[in-house]
Amino acid sequence: MEPPQGGSATIASRTRRKPPRRPSLLAPFLSVCCAHVCVLVLTCCAFYDRIESMTQRPAHSLPAQRRAAISRVVEESEAVRVVELAARFGVNAATIRRDLAALEQQGKLRRVHGGAVGPSEGEAAGAPKDSQPARIGRTVAKLIEDGETIFLGPGDLSLAVARCLADRALLTVVTNGLEVAHWLATNTSHSVIVTGGQADGRRLGLRGRLALEALAGLRADQVILQLDGVSAAGGLTVDSLAQAEMARAILEMGSRLVVLVEPQRLGRVAAAHIAPASDADVVVTLREAHSSYLWDLSEAGVRILLA
Repeated sequence: MEPPQGGSATIASRTRRKPPRRPSLLAPFLSVCCAHVCVLVLTCCAFYDRIESMTQRPAHSLPAQRRAAISRVVEESEAVRVVELAARFGVNAATIRRDLAALEQQGKLRRVHGGAVGPSEGEAAGAPKDSQPARIGRTVAKLIEDGETIFLGPGDLSLAVARCLADRALLTVVTNGLEVAHWLATNTSHSVIVTGGQADGRRLGLRGRLALEALAGLRADQVILQLDGVSAAGGLTVDSLAQAEMARAILEMGSRLVVLVEPQRLGRVAAAHIAPASDADVVVTLREAHSSYLWDLSEAGVRILLA
């Protein structure tokens, strides 16, 4: 039987292969786009993390935290500067001035030109109602470590320091103060070395050739000396040339000089010059002292302790 006409054409049409598909241009484009998007997302995340870390609030960024920290700094160092506080806490000077104003209203400090100092005795919360020498004596005693050799000069402030040393151990105290030597020898077990020399009736101190010769062979970790005048401009001074000669020899004994001065003698220049104010490592006085004198000494590099 002959196939029907047109049959071969029908079979051919059924068996004809479809032409191959052309490769799509969209897939590579989408792949590249996805890769770029992923890179962009990762970059944005890293940038966000970086910005977040840079703008993260530092410690003490809140006013209350920062002011509490500033109050602690004032208690420790007694005198602070606006520029130093601004750098320390990462804020501008205007912010620090507002903080100091708020703390002054709370009685935590006193503002002075360029910074602040500790509050006056009357403003200090819970301040002990004590004699002025006793307050200085306790403050200085905290600077003295067990086992040290110290020089302690004559005077009522020096005697107050001696009375605060009974609980220290193994101290060696060199002194030219008769009252200081007597109190330490009769009330403590410390080793007491007396310089010898001629007695000075005003403060019951020893001076003269014998005292100078004794000092030449002695050394101390700290020299603690009461003076008649302490001024940033006028330096460390006393009322007589004989005292100045002794004081200069005493300063040669130790590497650290702690000066005791009554508040009314701060800023005063007495008759005989001993050394520049910057030779003093620490000046200890009372909180009633005039703030401008304290600030001038602080600017000269002297540490101020207020009792």
